[in-house]
Amino acid sequence: MTFWEHLEELRARIVKMLLAFALGAGVAWVFREELLLLVTQPFLDAWAKSDLSTKASLHFPAPTSLFVAYLKLAFLGGGLLAFPLMLWQVWAFVAPGLYTKEKRLAVPFVLASCALFAGGGLFGFKLAFPLAFQFLLGMGGPVAGSSFEVTPTVMIQDYLDFVLQMLLAFGIAFELPVLIFFLALAGVVDHVKLIRFFRYFVVVAFVVSAIATPPDVTSQLLLAIPLCVLYALGVGVAWLVTRSRRVADKRADRLGED
Repeated sequence: MTFWEHLEELRARIVKMLLAFALGAGVAWVFREELLLLVTQPFLDAWAKSDLSTKASLHFPAPTSLFVAYLKLAFLGGGLLAFPLMLWQVWAFVAPGLYTKEKRLAVPFVLASCALFAGGGLFGFKLAFPLAFQFLLGMGGPVAGSSFEVTPTVMIQDYLDFVLQMLLAFGIAFELPVLIFFLALAGVVDHVKLIRFFRYFVVVAFVVSAIATPPDVTSQLLLAIPLCVLYALGVGVAWLVTRSRRVADKRADRLGED
């Protein structure tokens, strides 16, 4: 295809992705209160285990704030619901430049990407979130040696921003093997380069974890350690891709000689 034809196809793919996102956001808006109860469960559990005497609650400072918060929650739900179709559109755009054998990886690619992103989000939601909230809320409560109490007033928009940041951090981090797969497919990296870079990646993983998670060591380790494990998995993926391409190139050379 020409350059303009590529742009036209890209525009069509983006339109389909936006339509899927809008449809998913509409569905999420209908169930916005159920979604809010779901994403606040780790917060409620941590509050119940703290020394705070007040009842767990979220606040909004302006009349429109709650509407905006629900809208943001609907966008989050819409993105999650549309994620598989978005990945399929991305694959459909890059597939024409791949070998026939590599095109067969479309379904495994979409399934693996969705499973890794969902697994990362679930890992953060079930393990990192409770520990983070327990650490942060644990700083409140009665001040030692006095009747004075420090009580958190958590705004709903701040809470959703925090949850979104954490979900994206864990979800995107768990996509590392897929990213390495594409880089290996493009010939940018191979398993040898990745092995050599591993010691530097450990530093990168801990820096990213320190930025993306709350300032407690446990939450940082819960992101940094899986990142290192997924990087090791990515090394294996890169080895398989490199080996597959070398076999395909050799076959092409033999056919050319014949």
